[in-house]
Amino acid sequence: MFAKVVTGFAFRTRRPRRWIHTKTPAAAASAEPAGEPASTCPGAVSDGIGRVKTMDELAGPSFLRTLYWLFVKGYFQTTQQMQIEHKKLYGPLWKSTYGPLVVVNVASAELIEQVLRQEGRHPVRTDMPHWRHYREVRNQAHGPLTEMGANWQRIRSILNPRMLKPKHVASYADTINLVVADFVERLRCLRQHNGGGATGLVHDMTEELYKFAFEGICSVLFETRLGCLERDVPEETQKFIWSVGEMFRLSSIVILFPKRYWPYLPFWNKFVAVWDHLFKFSEELVQKKLEELGRKEQADGDVEGAYLTHLLLSERMSLTEILGSVTELLLAGVDTTSNTISWALYHLAKEPGIQDQLHREVAAVCPASRGMPTAEGIARMPFLKAVVRETLRLYPVVPGNARLTVENEIVVGDHLFPKSTLFHLCHYAVSHDDSVFPEPNRFLPQRWLRQENTKQQQHPFGSVPFGFGIRACLGRRVAELEMYLLLSTLIARFEVRPDPNSTGPVKPITRTLLCPATPINLIFKDR
Repeated sequence: MFAKVVTGFAFRTRRPRRWIHTKTPAAAASAEPAGEPASTCPGAVSDGIGRVKTMDELAGPSFLRTLYWLFVKGYFQTTQQMQIEHKKLYGPLWKSTYGPLVVVNVASAELIEQVLRQEGRHPVRTDMPHWRHYREVRNQAHGPLTEMGANWQRIRSILNPRMLKPKHVASYADTINLVVADFVERLRCLRQHNGGGATGLVHDMTEELYKFAFEGICSVLFETRLGCLERDVPEETQKFIWSVGEMFRLSSIVILFPKRYWPYLPFWNKFVAVWDHLFKFSEELVQKKLEELGRKEQADGDVEGAYLTHLLLSERMSLTEILGSVTELLLAGVDTTSNTISWALYHLAKEPGIQDQLHREVAAVCPASRGMPTAEGIARMPFLKAVVRETLRLYPVVPGNARLTVENEIVVGDHLFPKSTLFHLCHYAVSHDDSVFPEPNRFLPQRWLRQENTKQQQHPFGSVPFGFGIRACLGRRVAELEMYLLLSTLIARFEVRPDPNSTGPVKPITRTLLCPATPINLIFKDR
């Protein structure tokens, strides 16, 4: 029924009975005659008698049992931890039922690799029906998060170069550093005006870093400043920030109901209203840029700019497509930066030895006296990158990603899954698996350094916070650059200490995305 080339060899299933060899991919490839396709799925195993099982034979909690876990056992806001508990009960592959929706959970690095390597030419995370329905109701274009099929591939091919090619991403460093400098000044003010006083205490770093991330990504995407880091944030900017948070909050509720009930839900109109505001705000920024380009062209014909300018001048996308794309990119580009830096600073404050090691590296490459770090300097800071990578392992912003099989039936483990199967990739459970990452609950950036033997033992799909393949996160490079520039600047200028009045460790919760359950308060002492 299907054939797929994976890591240099092909596999095929036969029917009505399907037989799978239990050799490793390398062994299977070497055992096949030259020119013949291998007859095995990567890592697939049989049930002992050579039969691949069906999806119906997969274990897992019923709908009522899932509700019990969520609301009685209290895992509604800690669904990332429920991944770990269910893996203990059902193994690395199980199904969950949510009313009419059946989700196949995948919680091992090997099995996640199998799913992702069989995702086809046009991968689909989920069909995101509530986001797509809004666009249909309002006649708005889909962007890289909601579009599917060949048109998604066309949009990604236009958006990718300026977001993923290193030379283009490096060109945003000066723009981002201006935002970094403003954030440092804001920190200094917050220490004095928000109760920190002489102690240097800053309250709720995640909220402050959210404003930094918003200002940073808007500076790149829209080539303009929104005033997020001003002492008095402009009202329209504040409403836009609020609308993003409200949209994510309502999204997690709306999706629980069948589509036919949405118009009758008491919060549906609010869901539509916040989306309306997001598109209205983005449209005003796009129109502002169009007017600016028109004035420059009339004045001297010399029109230059960065991301939005490139999209507008290339004329490869319509205005509605550009609006849909930059709006979705903005939504995807804030929480990764803000939450990850919050967690990184939190652990660096608790681990002064690790913080000192990072400070030595930053000081050697880019002393504070030389000004802001550069993209070239970041390339010479492996420990900085290890700190960020370890933070993303402990706290993947998306604790569970999804894949919808749309092209072929696929074999995962010892089960055959039909087309239209919805997979839930349990990244949080895998990144906390002690067979992949020894001492998984410890903050150990050194595990990512090349000279460490442990790095040789880690499965490449043990931690994939930005996804994999052609559907991987489009904003990854820009988000990483923001994190590297800000974190290195903060560590160069401040010694970060924990809040002495903290009542206990800050734990993660899931609100669509993984975030701190309580405010992270930190002390920033001038070095």
